[in-house]
Amino acid sequence: MLSVFVQETEAKMQSSINSADTAWVLVSTALVLLMTPALGLFYAGMARTKNVLNILMQSFVALSVVSVLWAVVGYSLAFAKGNSFVGGLDYLFLKGVGQDALTLNGAALTVPHLLFMAFQMMFAIITPALISGAIVERMKFSAYLVFIALWSLLVYSPVAHMVWGEGGLFVGKALDFAGGTVVHITSGFSALALALLMGKRRLNHSDDTRPHNLPMVLLGAGLVWFGWFGFNAGSALTSGGLAASALVTTHIAAAVAGLVWILLEWVVVKKPTALGFATGAVAGLVAITPGAGFVTPVSAMIIGAVVPFISYGMIALKNKFKYDDTLDVFAVHGCGGLWGAIATVVFADKAVNSAGFNGLLKGDSSWLMQQLFAVGTAVGIAIVGTVVIYTVLKLVFKTVNVSSEEEAAGLDVTQHGESGYVSEN
Repeated sequence: MLSVFVQETEAKMQSSINSADTAWVLVSTALVLLMTPALGLFYAGMARTKNVLNILMQSFVALSVVSVLWAVVGYSLAFAKGNSFVGGLDYLFLKGVGQDALTLNGAALTVPHLLFMAFQMMFAIITPALISGAIVERMKFSAYLVFIALWSLLVYSPVAHMVWGEGGLFVGKALDFAGGTVVHITSGFSALALALLMGKRRLNHSDDTRPHNLPMVLLGAGLVWFGWFGFNAGSALTSGGLAASALVTTHIAAAVAGLVWILLEWVVVKKPTALGFATGAVAGLVAITPGAGFVTPVSAMIIGAVVPFISYGMIALKNKFKYDDTLDVFAVHGCGGLWGAIATVVFADKAVNSAGFNGLLKGDSSWLMQQLFAVGTAVGIAIVGTVVIYTVLKLVFKTVNVSSEEEAAGLDVTQHGESGYVSEN
């Protein structure tokens, strides 16, 4: 994703728009767009029937809210020249974002600036949508709309600028190929903070909180997996070998993680579950994201094999401490992204991408602290930003949670006046 991390030889050889690269990024943009509705299906299948539409709407509405904000000011805050922490307003309302190629951090892209903006927009859309899984069945839809709007501007855009943007604090100092830090760590830790701030659902002992539609969960996970090829391989911003490498590492990590997760279940609960496989595969996709364009397929296998132990363990801790991160966003995305960022430090190989760094296994520890600093900064911004936004929401809406009566009736009816499933008389 970061132009500075696109192979230097390719950047030097191609200073104008390349049709093959443009075609690939166009396809990748569409693939990443698909991930947000797919996420909605993945989340909705894990919920109860009375909340399925609300959860789907939380994903779908992000397509509109964040897209508009990104075009107006979000993209400028992320990628325009500013200071080390946030971009300026040069691209306000997409001023100057046209069909010509963009030079970013000294490297010439080979796709139209407008396309690069659109590709980045898809990342900005799905990131706040990920958070919705942590607060299932208890947030006012009006408050959610304001939350994702403010979060995309106050958390996502500044972190994206620091890691990827023109003159960003961590550009050339930390590795995040496709969003392990920018997307998954920020959304995961924000999800944890928001779940703690909102408190637990008002559940009765008789309430059945099992997923209502596991085929929907698997369909959503499959479409997310498919779209992730655009997410990671598209972040090469070229159609060459680097994209191919990122695609292969992405797939292998997900495949290994899904398998290891059900093997864990076989040992712990004696049954391999569909939910477990889907969760494991997504965790593998998360973990490989920061290093997809920097590590070998063998390293991807190791990254994918380790992440189920981390995420599965965090879910167990969640159950022990009884906080209500409903769909385990922190365990999968926060902890998976954290492991992926650390794993990149360990396994990065300049033979894969000459514009990156060698990792610890290649004898280079010089950038370890910079990577950890970038990760820590993202965590801090995500948590503080979420607390600030929640405080604002409390002032505006008095209460962010739906009432106990609304929660009992379900958010489909109380927030939208609809039902996902209609019983026949």
